[in-house]
Amino acid sequence: MSESAGEWLRRLTDLHGPLMFHQSGGCCDGSSPMCFPDGEFRIGPADVHLGDLMVEGLAKPVGFWMAADQYEYWKHTQLTVDVVKGRGSGFSVEAPEGVRFLIRSRLFTDKESEALGLL
Repeated sequence: MSESAGEWLRRLTDLHGPLMFHQSGGCCDGSSPMCFPDGEFRIGPADVHLGDLMVEGLAKPVGFWMAADQYEYWKHTQLTVDVVKGRGSGFSVEAPEGVRFLIRSRLFTDKESEALGLL
């Protein structure tokens, strides 16, 4: 997670309480991570828990889930949550604030992929 994403997660937690992310895939804003109050998005058996974002100053980590079919495309990459100016058209809690979350990625090295059991 970028420093600016952490700042926004602290601000948004003050407004909405504990948060969570879900990335479903699809086109347009459907491919952006959506941030919701924790528990407001139903996680199901077709979702993969990628991990938790540990944000300094927050009592609870921010969980990050991804649709399993999207995970198959992304599992070979390191994902970083970032935030940029601009308004997405989704239901993500940051939309009214004039910013939107996005994912930056890079492919894992062979050594990283091997350590993660991907090779």
